[in-house]
Order: sequence, then structure tokens, then C-alpha cells
Amino acid sequence: MNVQLHPVVAQVTQRIVERSRARRDAYLARIDAAQSQGPQRRRLSCGNLAHGFAACAAGDKQALRSGHAPNLGIVTSYNDMLSAHQPLERYPELLKAAAREAGATAQVAGGVPAMCDGVTQGREGMELSLFSRDVIAMSTAIALSHDMFDAALYLGVCDKIVPGLLIGALHFGHLPGIFVPAGPMTSGLPNDEKSRVRQRYATGEASRDELLEAEARSYHGPGTCTFYGTANSNQMLMELMGLHLPGSSFVHPNTPLRDALTAQAAMRAAQITALGEDYRPIGRIVDERAIVNGVIGLHATGGSTNHLLHLIAIAAAAGIELRLEDFDALSSAIPLLSRVYPNGSADVNHFHAAGGLAFLIGELLDAGLLHGDVETVAGPGLNRYRVEARLEGDGRIAYVPATGRSGDPSVLRPVAEPFRADGGLRVLVGELGTAAIKVSAVPEDRWVVEAPCRVFSEQHEVKQAFERGELDRDVVVVVRFQGPRANGMPELHQLTPTLTVLQKRGHRVALVTDGRMSGASGQVPAAIHVTPEAACGGPLAQLRDGDVVRVDAVAGTLSLRTQDDWTQREHARADLSSHHVGMGRELFAAFRDYAAPADRGAGVFGRDEV
Repeated sequence: MNVQLHPVVAQVTQRIVERSRARRDAYLARIDAAQSQGPQRRRLSCGNLAHGFAACAAGDKQALRSGHAPNLGIVTSYNDMLSAHQPLERYPELLKAAAREAGATAQVAGGVPAMCDGVTQGREGMELSLFSRDVIAMSTAIALSHDMFDAALYLGVCDKIVPGLLIGALHFGHLPGIFVPAGPMTSGLPNDEKSRVRQRYATGEASRDELLEAEARSYHGPGTCTFYGTANSNQMLMELMGLHLPGSSFVHPNTPLRDALTAQAAMRAAQITALGEDYRPIGRIVDERAIVNGVIGLHATGGSTNHLLHLIAIAAAAGIELRLEDFDALSSAIPLLSRVYPNGSADVNHFHAAGGLAFLIGELLDAGLLHGDVETVAGPGLNRYRVEARLEGDGRIAYVPATGRSGDPSVLRPVAEPFRADGGLRVLVGELGTAAIKVSAVPEDRWVVEAPCRVFSEQHEVKQAFERGELDRDVVVVVRFQGPRANGMPELHQLTPTLTVLQKRGHRVALVTDGRMSGASGQVPAAIHVTPEAACGGPLAQLRDGDVVRVDAVAGTLSLRTQDDWTQREHARADLSSHHVGMGRELFAAFRDYAAPADRGAGVFGRDEV
């Protein structure tokens, strides 16, 4: 079926193409030059090559020695402390066996760090979280720098890991690459119940033991956390951008189908190297259309606002200039088709059972809301992804067409009957800077909040003020000095229960911050990623307690209502020294000094390219 592309999608894509032309052309020329030299393994000296296969099994050693079979590099984020990455322990052997079956070899090229925002939330370690993305990208480059590989398999799941792996992969854009997920854990305590316990704990009605029991019943086994945060948004993005095998994002770990999909990834990677007839370098797959498809997927599913940072940085790594205005423009045209916690009560397993990405991709394609003519690791065209993966009796994967109807309209809907007509993401601009706000879960009568502000420089100060009863009113809570240059731009999820309680008491409440919330602010309007940040002289540094701040998601403004010439006020300064030492933070001084603003990805390299 020949469907005409929606005019907004076409216009935004064309703008991105035009503004990126010079950088994208230079990027493609660079990866073409890298490939023109041929597989580098054959050019290694005898000593170099011998080092590269010294520890391999006999059969693999002979294949590497001859240099004729594809060799796949495995870059893994395995560790056994984190539930999402623990299943990756078994992957190297599965991938190596599948590679041999395909007439190829595979080697673990290297590992990358994988930290969990759930463990570090509200702690010092969270101030390393965003910067870990760039460390992961650099670690990926180190892993691939041995120049032994014809393609790569990237094993990653969570928040900064997948974006970091992809940024690193794009700097080796001449190599084909497939991302291999681990899948979500099975469903635990219902999200509504977990949220209620958290709010009761915030008001002192629940004990720590009750809270810990609720959390342990929610996060209870191997696999990704089941709410729709950055980790599961990552999996959606990799599938919509054509970097996963079709249907592989949300299959549970340690199941026969999961293992079959993992093995298939190695077999497919062996088929798409430059040694064969279907060469698919990752730098060509990730083009302007794929980036736009990723943004569209983010809007259609209500995905994590962290990807306002990550997608800009990913695009820059491919020579593409993506801007906040592109997110905003696309949001107006893309309907919200799913409600998964924190934008609803269901978890990602319910989403997958209701039809999942296969149904959603089909709906968007049929409505002209996705670029269908992209290249993917599975082959040309995104139509290949409107299928479900199933395991046949002989252990092989069969792809069946996606269901034509949602299995649960409370979780997943067609384009004709969306939850919202738009994606629920807004860019706010005004005297206080540029910010993002996600309103997909915010009641419409809360899209505009105007109230006196209370200004804080630490998130724990908010809870203390709440406990003293100082916030029991209409209030805009401002938490500043939380940007990348100040303290690494941590997530501020610990604010959510407190602000939710205030809102449920009938107060009009909003949050304004130069930090991150990942979209987990839920029903509380939150203007996040405020740029310029307070530590760089941004307007937030001139706010005072009692200033009337207006957060307006309807008009798209973030403004200050005051009679005095507030722009002449002295900028407040915060003593950030306690955030710069301990828990390894002193090692990241150069990152803080050099970090780009949030609207340019908040990264430490490629800063001048976005």
C-alpha cells in the first residue's frame, strides 16, 4: 500500500536534511573511506593478528587466521548486579555458537559500564549517570579499536547504555551493527499499588519496611524494570530505527524465544558484512529518516524525556543536527497511542501483549506517520517490523503479521482512536529560558500553573520544606544548579511523591528545574532541562522566593510575572564543592567543565557539532 507521508513529518525531515547536509556528507565520506580499505584484519601484521586470535578456540583460530570468514565483535554491558543486564551473561556463548553455524566467528571485543539510575536515585552516584553515556561511547570505541571486526553486536538495555553504545557504534559507522536486547522482567506488584505506597511513605503513613516490600515486589527478577522509562524507551527506539531484529524488544529473558532471537542476531550480522552481498553499515541505516522515526516513536508511546538529550547526541554522531524545535513540531502531528506507567497503570508486558510495537508500527505506517522507506538490519523497509516473532516446534523463529486490533484499548490504541491527538511533549520558551515539559499524563486543568515560587538548590531541601509544612499551598518548586555543568544533571525522581501529594491535596503545583526527571513526574507538570542552566548564568539564578512563575504548556511559555526589573538582580551562586568530590566525582571535573547545554545533548564531545 502506497501511503503518503504526513506533511509535518515530511517538512521536519526536510529541514533536518537541509541543515545537516554539510556535516552528514562529511560523515558519510569518512565512513566510506574507512570501508574502502577493506576488512582491516587482513592488513594487520602477523604479530598483531596472532595477538588477536591467541586465546580463541581451535576452529575460530583457524577461521581468523585465514581471514575469509566474517568476525563479529561483541560489545557488552553485562554485570550481574543489575537486573536488566544480568541476562547478558549467557549471550557471548550463544552468539559465538550461532556465528559458527553461520560460517563466522565472534569475539567479545570489550565491555562498557552499566549503571542503574534506580540504585543511584537521590545519591551521589546519580551525578555520574548522564556522563556515563559518553564514557560508554568511548569504551565502545576502545573495544572496536583493535580493528579485528567485520560487524558488531551491541548488548545493552538501560538508560545511558544504549545511547552510549549507539554513539560509539556510529563512530565506526562503516561496520554493520545489531543491537541485542535482554527483555523485561515479568510483571510484579501493580504500578498503581507501588505508587500509593510511595506516596504514603512520603507523608509518613507507611514504614520503611512497607516501602521496601513494595519495591522488592515490583523489581523482583532478571530483566528490565517494567515501567516505561528510559530503558524500555531505548528498546522501542532501536526497533523503530531498524537496529533490532523485528519483534525482539520486549521478549522475556531466559526463554527459548529470547535465546533464538539472540542467536538470530549473530546469524544476521554475519550476513550483512562487506564480505557478503547485503552490506548494511550502521552509519547508513541511521540517517535523517531513522532519527525522525525515533522521535515519532517517542511521541506515540509517551517515552522518556531523557531522549531529548540522547537523540540529539546520537544524531550528532551521525552528522545530523536534530533540535528541540523538531521534537515540538513532530509532537503536534503524532497521536499518543499507548499508556504505560507512569503515563498509565499498565506495564510494558501489558503493552507487548496488547499488540506492542508490531501493532503500533503498523498503525503509524498506515497513517503516513513514519518513514517506511528506511534501511534496517533486517532489510529494506520498515514494513518488516509490523510482525510478531514466534518460536516454531523446530526451534526456528517464525514471523507472523501483527494483529489488526489492539488486545487492550486501555493500553494501546489505533491512530483513529488515540489517547491524545498529539504526543504530549512541549518545548517552553520564555524569560526563564528554554525547557521541555511532558503532559501526556498531566490532567489538562494542570497544563497552566501560575503561583509564587519556592527556590531550592538541592532536591533534599524540597522534602525538608514539605515536612515542615512550608509547601502546603499553590507553589512552583524551582530546583536549580542541577544542570550538566553544575553537578552532572542528575534525575530528580525523589521529588515526584512529594509533589504528587501536594497536588492531590488540591494545590496547583509545578516543578521548574535545570535537572532531569525522565518523564517520571507523572501527573505533576514539570518544566525540565531548563537552558541556560543556573550554573552558567541562566535566569533561574536570578529567581527569588515569592516570584510568581507561570508554566504554560498551552502557550508553550515559561515566564516570570514580576513588577521589578529582575534582570538586573545579582545571580545567585551555589557552593557546589560537595558535588565535585567523593564517589568518583572528582574524576569527572573535565566533563562538567566541558559539557554542552541540555538542548545540545549535554555531552562532552561533538559539542560544537549540534
